[in-house]
Amino acid sequence: MNTFDLDKPLIEFPSGSSNGHWTIRHAVEGVQIFGGIGSGKSSGSGRTLALKYLKAGFGGLVLTVKPDEKEVWQDYCQLTGRAKDLLILEPGGAYHFNFLQYEATQASGQSITENMVEVLKTVIRAGEEKNGKSDDPFWETALDMLIFNVIDLCLLAYGQLSIQTLYDIVQSIPKADQENKDSETLNAYHRAFQKAQSKVNEKVDDWYLHLSKELQEEMDEAGTLEVEVENAVPEARLYNFVRQFFNENYISLSEKTRSIIDFTFSGFLFRLLREPIYSLFCRHDSNIQPEDCLDGKIILLNLPVKVYQKVGRDCQILFKYIWQRAMEKRSISANNRPLFLWADEAQNFLHEHDADYQATARSSRISTVYISQNLPNYYACMGGQKAEYRVKSFMGTLGTKIFHANADIETNKYASELIGDAYFVDESSTQTIGKEFSHWRGQSLKLERMVRPEDFVRLKTGGTLNEGKVEGYLHRQGDPVHKGLNHVKMTFKQQYQP
Repeated sequence: MNTFDLDKPLIEFPSGSSNGHWTIRHAVEGVQIFGGIGSGKSSGSGRTLALKYLKAGFGGLVLTVKPDEKEVWQDYCQLTGRAKDLLILEPGGAYHFNFLQYEATQASGQSITENMVEVLKTVIRAGEEKNGKSDDPFWETALDMLIFNVIDLCLLAYGQLSIQTLYDIVQSIPKADQENKDSETLNAYHRAFQKAQSKVNEKVDDWYLHLSKELQEEMDEAGTLEVEVENAVPEARLYNFVRQFFNENYISLSEKTRSIIDFTFSGFLFRLLREPIYSLFCRHDSNIQPEDCLDGKIILLNLPVKVYQKVGRDCQILFKYIWQRAMEKRSISANNRPLFLWADEAQNFLHEHDADYQATARSSRISTVYISQNLPNYYACMGGQKAEYRVKSFMGTLGTKIFHANADIETNKYASELIGDAYFVDESSTQTIGKEFSHWRGQSLKLERMVRPEDFVRLKTGGTLNEGKVEGYLHRQGDPVHKGLNHVKMTFKQQYQP
């Protein structure tokens, strides 16, 4: 097993720093990089961190928004001798990840349903949050219930899950005003129930036939057979729950309410059924999985949001969430390789569990690196009435923040307040000319911002005008980094070579 030292230096601070290095330990506490358009955030500090991580042997996951990010990371891996470790999951590529198949191997029985519901609703709600719908508990509960029961019905009937079957069942659930008859639109739903009932009946019959005659007669006389069946055959109890949900709750919902819930779930499934997503995530057996990163692989999801829009975003959030859960389960004593989760334009990939995940990422040795232009980007994508508080709460879980040139007032104010105030000597003097001349000089301490919001506008942004140098303020919680302070102004080279 490779042994990785958490105190290995990755970045050296400018001379005069009281604590001269930024280490792997600091990396796994999380990094947020802010900078306006053309500020050099990706080509400056972003490039530096990426190359440092690769050189140090990190494994990781890379999410993509822009079409050229694949080529950028291919160049990074080539420069650091990691070209063979880069696994690119992309349409027409060599790799596939069947997420239903993968989740089924991670659990058994009812935990499969729990796992799948958590994955699907996390991705769906990430889209809802962006549209500001996430604060209504009714829609969250209704969607949860539908996903749970459709998955349970599918497992009861067929013993396995497929996106096509889930989609067909949702599409064919009868409406309140429809008669219970076999028509083309009702086939998938009724077929699943008939199959489930048949399998449950077989299990009940098998259990009943193995009882003694005396016990059979005793239960028949006492009228407790149904209760005993549910206690002895879990599938029978589950089947009754599923049937009750659809017949007594869901089918009777008003058409308007039903349509919103149906379209939320079926719309997501529909996008997974379309190529190239279907072949990448649903059709083939997996030949790539999150655990590959523990062996030093770098998985890049080449489904840039700028090209594949919502479906590209949804699939990357899906893989990201599954990857996060898998990495948090690993044993550090068996494998202590540091990992990174990398997202440029990170606001596109936020989901509801990010804050909880980030709270424990340090102990799992995972360095989250999120790059974005400004805080309002996060507010807009997080959605809901409490977006600002949720975003700032999440920002608090990222131990290192780097602020590049920015014209956004909100972000610059946040950076200035984060860096904080200090006492400066304020010298003053007065002169009086009258009958007698008098002169007075004094000193006082004045509390002022160490870095004012407007200072961030003037930072160097790289390019030929600045000789490829990008400036930024690095702030780190915990140990001071420069002259007893927790921030330092740094210069990053756009053509940095490891």
